[in-house]
Amino acid sequence: MRRTLLSLVLILWGTLAHGHKPSDSYLSLRIEGGSAQGQWDIALRDLDYAIGLDENGDGALTWGEVRGRQDAINAYTLARLHIAADGKGCSLQPRDLLVDEHTDGRYAVIRFGAFCPSSPQLLAVAYELFFDLDPQHRGLLRLEHGERTDTAVFAPEARRFELVWSAPRQPWRELLSFAHEGVWHIWIGYDHILFLLSLLLPAALVREAGEWRAALGFRRTLWDVFKIVTAFTLAHSITLSLAALKLVELPSRWVESAIAASVAAAALLDLGLPDHLRLLVLVGFNLGVEAGQLAIVGVILPLSYRLSRSRLYPPLVLKFGSACIAGVAFLWLAERGFDVRLALF
Repeated sequence: MRRTLLSLVLILWGTLAHGHKPSDSYLSLRIEGGSAQGQWDIALRDLDYAIGLDENGDGALTWGEVRGRQDAINAYTLARLHIAADGKGCSLQPRDLLVDEHTDGRYAVIRFGAFCPSSPQLLAVAYELFFDLDPQHRGLLRLEHGERTDTAVFAPEARRFELVWSAPRQPWRELLSFAHEGVWHIWIGYDHILFLLSLLLPAALVREAGEWRAALGFRRTLWDVFKIVTAFTLAHSITLSLAALKLVELPSRWVESAIAASVAAAALLDLGLPDHLRLLVLVGFNLGVEAGQLAIVGVILPLSYRLSRSRLYPPLVLKFGSACIAGVAFLWLAERGFDVRLALF
């Protein structure tokens, strides 16, 4: 089992670099009295899909093409962001449009001012960007007011964030919010699910005298899988936490290619959170990743263990399933190596 397991892990390890990178944007607001200074970083690929930026259709966006669509970009994005102070809407006025390089590509940087009727006691931010086009899109918010910094994640089911300045910070809410994102990150990630399947398919078997037979003891099998899954999560969480806290500098390609906390680490670097908030968010996200993985294990492993009692399991489930996983992994590898789109996901 160990040899088969190692082979599948190595195949997937080399191809997880292609794995999913959800659509994200990074919204930063700094409140100063009755006004706010805002910066909104949005992936050019997402804007191109939404409103069309590639004027000549050659697949390569230029600064001239982006700048030529500045009014359209401002109109489209700012119409999907609403800021209110004590129940009264704030006026959003675009300023500069720049382009910046993030860990996963080029982003439009929209700078704007928000002007409110008065200095707010209750600030509300409503976010509607791309949810009609991509339900997996997430908006990451960093909100600064004096020495205070708050964070939030916008999603189709969480489109509004409210903050009362006089209320104390509630770190547990941010912890739970990013834990939810960690679970979601696993459940929508084909790469992570295939990685877990590569562990689970042979987990209920042992190889003896050149033949596969069912493993004895479900608890022992479950414990072995739990240790492997947790070890991978822990190892990458530690590595990427060091990167996100800037204790170790890793090339962005390494960060993108790693599993488990890769998206969180890249997003934290791009959002520019203070160190103490990066740590809080990473803990929440990694707890969610572990919970999401264990939930998948809890569903698939009992079924795999039960089916492994059949003689048909090794030839039909293990070998055919492993071949399918390897096929998808090599497909992803070919896509990344030749920069082509082959898969449907």
